[in-house]
Amino acid sequence: MKKPKWVVDKERSRRAAAAETVWLFGLHAVRDALTNPAREKLRLIVTKNAADRLGDALAHGPAPEMADARKFPAPLDPASVHQGAALEVKPLDWGRPEDVCGHAPSDTAGDAPRVVLLDRVTDPHNVGAILRSAEVFGARAVIAPARHSAPETGALAKAASGALERQPYLRVANLARTMEVLQGMGYTLLGLAGEAGDSLEDGLAGVTGPVGLVLGAEGPGLRDKTRETCDALVRIGAAGGFGSLNVSNAAAVALYAAVRRGESA
Repeated sequence: MKKPKWVVDKERSRRAAAAETVWLFGLHAVRDALTNPAREKLRLIVTKNAADRLGDALAHGPAPEMADARKFPAPLDPASVHQGAALEVKPLDWGRPEDVCGHAPSDTAGDAPRVVLLDRVTDPHNVGAILRSAEVFGARAVIAPARHSAPETGALAKAASGALERQPYLRVANLARTMEVLQGMGYTLLGLAGEAGDSLEDGLAGVTGPVGLVLGAEGPGLRDKTRETCDALVRIGAAGGFGSLNVSNAAAVALYAAVRRGESA
């Protein structure tokens, strides 16, 4: 039997609304989202144990819905380790790269801005780990294309261990165009590629202003257009004849090198 049009329209609207929200899960991710004033929080589901552990953070969100851990009603993947806490939120809007990545009045010569750009890095665990490193090493933002990149999800938030609430994660329509915008703002963009002739240290040595570290997905690496837009390609040296790092580890190493470059400037 064919559904009435109003039923079809209602179901379509419900699906569209659901696609515009994110379910965060896990005590750490939920606590940090609850206490983030920039987050629009819609629905909170917790077990009694999770509510006790979240404590005062509950006051910053919607009235919690108490749930049985054995019949947890949040629409999560069955494999999700939710720890008895799930929060439906709207994705964060950090604004434009031009606004987030510019110089601040407090910047000094030894503290030039740095950003991380990701080309088709789709694994939420890798992106979450990169967000953590970006926060630790003071990156202005992590930037990725809106398509073919890890979206803001509960899995990414859990991997980021709270960094998603504090570290700008910008997903842009065109990565190469955004790279050109950053170059116009004074950024030098270094693309990491295993076959590059110059080392990361050599590439950073000649950069005194803002720097962007561009990393591609494991396997395919950087796309041709991304490579062409970089100011230079550099590599992280390996002790042996063969060796490569996970993209999140490579991001951490590159950010640390960029910070050390700033400290010694």
